[in-house]
Amino acid sequence: MYSQAVVLFLCAFNVMSATADDTCPPIVSRKEWGAVPAKSVQPLSKNPPPYVVVHHSASQICTDEESCKRYVRSVQHFHMDIRGWEDIGYNFLIGGDGKVYEGRGWGIHGAHDKRHNSVSLGVSLIGNFQETEPLLIQLETLKNLLECGVNTNRIQKEYRMIGHRQSTPTLCPGEHLFDIIETYPHFYDGPN
Repeated sequence: MYSQAVVLFLCAFNVMSATADDTCPPIVSRKEWGAVPAKSVQPLSKNPPPYVVVHHSASQICTDEESCKRYVRSVQHFHMDIRGWEDIGYNFLIGGDGKVYEGRGWGIHGAHDKRHNSVSLGVSLIGNFQETEPLLIQLETLKNLLECGVNTNRIQKEYRMIGHRQSTPTLCPGEHLFDIIETYPHFYDGPN
């Protein structure tokens, strides 16, 4: 006979699994891509977050899992060892292979946009989208990740999506990616 706590856990797990299986893309875990441990972890001040901030990595695109893992490790190294941050800045990164790479993960305070770090999910598409367009598989994965976040209560249902340039003077997420996210239903062009 299971205890009441175990039964509640199993029920919650089954509900989450059913929902996650329907909409959630596979996520390459920190362990799978070889992350070093974060120096510290802080939860979001608003969870689920009301904002999603979209970035690009301003780098070459990676198109297979091994090159994407290598790239994500280099981003973590740059953010932690060069910039002195507690961990990789983004919550998730999306490679040209169509996979999601776990950065800080769900519900964790990021270091990707000073104005929104404590109230947002930061997602970076790997590539430079100032001159070229993101791959369709990256855009589909972004949509699936956000749908998953809403369906599993990890992003507010009526979240506001912004491009990084809307709160910081930068070209990020690149002209081509910004033009695309402007057409998304949750895109927000009001004051941030």
